[in-house]
Amino acid sequence: MVSNQLTIGSRGSKLALFQANWVKSQLEAAHSGLKVVIEIIKTSGDVFLNAPLSQIGGKGLFTKEIEDALLEGRIDLAVHSLKDLPTVLPAGLSLAAVSRREDARDAFLSNQHRSLGGLPKGARVGTSSLRRQSQLLRLRSDLEVANLRGNLDTRIRKLDEKQYDGILLACAGLDRLGYQDRIVERLSVQELCPAVGQGALGIETRETDDETRNRLQCLHHAPTHSAVTAERAFLRRLGGGCQVPIAGHAWVEESRLEMLGVVASTDGHHLFRDQASAPAEHAGELGSQLAERLLASGASNILNALSP
Repeated sequence: MVSNQLTIGSRGSKLALFQANWVKSQLEAAHSGLKVVIEIIKTSGDVFLNAPLSQIGGKGLFTKEIEDALLEGRIDLAVHSLKDLPTVLPAGLSLAAVSRREDARDAFLSNQHRSLGGLPKGARVGTSSLRRQSQLLRLRSDLEVANLRGNLDTRIRKLDEKQYDGILLACAGLDRLGYQDRIVERLSVQELCPAVGQGALGIETRETDDETRNRLQCLHHAPTHSAVTAERAFLRRLGGGCQVPIAGHAWVEESRLEMLGVVASTDGHHLFRDQASAPAEHAGELGSQLAERLLASGASNILNALSP
């Protein structure tokens, strides 16, 4: 018997709930009579709010508890910011749909300065991401990078309290919550290569739940899926997560995928960058091969040094 109700598992932050409610509205609009409810689930990443992600991180920091609920049958689908979803999913779960990607770039926010380049020497910039830290210090080794945790509202509040001269956040989250006017500068992917999956939503289900998987196809965006497949293959081959300064971004250009990959030391002194392309149907191979090229060029030394 086909169920007329689905339960979404989501973190409780304003952004996570916005994303879950967007999925809810899309599903209910596409399937007449379907009722979708949201269950808030607290993850480890929501509990340990002060320590840097690189210190408390591990794969699944923002997803494990939600995936447990999915495996136990308490929820039918999980809505994740795809950048938070590990590249290897627990047995029995699968990535059923990937939404059309929003702006994948990083944003610079400041109340006194109109560009990242315009920051004075020694200015304090907040970020919780080693990926952003490493590339920022590569661009501006004269800046002080300070840890910045909390949900989006909390991070902006800390900027307004003058704890930082500027902060770095994802454009997509700011756009989704209507904070576009707080963005001083949208940084190009060449300046600050985004996190793997940044800007897209990943919707996870049980592998055996064909009914839910079929319903989710109304949300699936094939070009974004091709791009993030390459990115996730890249990250999987490098073995990284929140604890490692790895960046990867792919995009479709005339039926081909272009991909940029970056591996950097946390101080920005050493940075390996490469770009490659392939037909969109070979997305996984593109990501893996680009990772191999970076490893061969010397990125393996950085990753080995950061391994626990």
